[in-house]
Amino acid sequence: MLLVALGLTGVVGLVMLATGTTKGEVTAPGVAGLVMMLVFGALGVLFGIPVWHGRRAAVMVDRAGVWLDNGKARQIIPWGVLAGVGMQWSQFGRRVKQYSIELCPSGPIDDRDPVLWALVRDEEPIGPGLPRLRYRLPVPPGSQEQVTTAVRQYAPPHLWLGVAQREPGHLGRPDPSRRPKR
Repeated sequence: MLLVALGLTGVVGLVMLATGTTKGEVTAPGVAGLVMMLVFGALGVLFGIPVWHGRRAAVMVDRAGVWLDNGKARQIIPWGVLAGVGMQWSQFGRRVKQYSIELCPSGPIDDRDPVLWALVRDEEPIGPGLPRLRYRLPVPPGSQEQVTTAVRQYAPPHLWLGVAQREPGHLGRPDPSRRPKR
């Protein structure tokens, strides 16, 4: 929001320049500052769009499985179709850790599901007998203990794979080729 506010201030400044309502002399550093404010505002909008789209997203864990809601549709990954569930983490910078829940299916998955497709990752299996394709749910900072407790409370004990460290940047990005057709 701060970046967007800077951008709006830059727009006001440019309007004042264009209409001649500025007080004092127009200088090159002043114009450069306004342009920088516009650049920061554009960055704020670009970074804010994914946050705005994900504002209604939710993950729920219960006896049935892991429910995912993207604000438009809801889908469940039942415990019965999983071969394993684990918490993974990687270092992001010096002090920050990124966490994810890895849901490893025991059979084929619908990688074109409108809710789940963005969570599908195709990587080396995280354990013997586990598939390459799995669901990766990023865990918000500071909530990894709550998520782990919920998963351990509701998931059958034989599914729990534990907590493991991964290479930096393990969250990755979804494969756009798996995106469902509209």
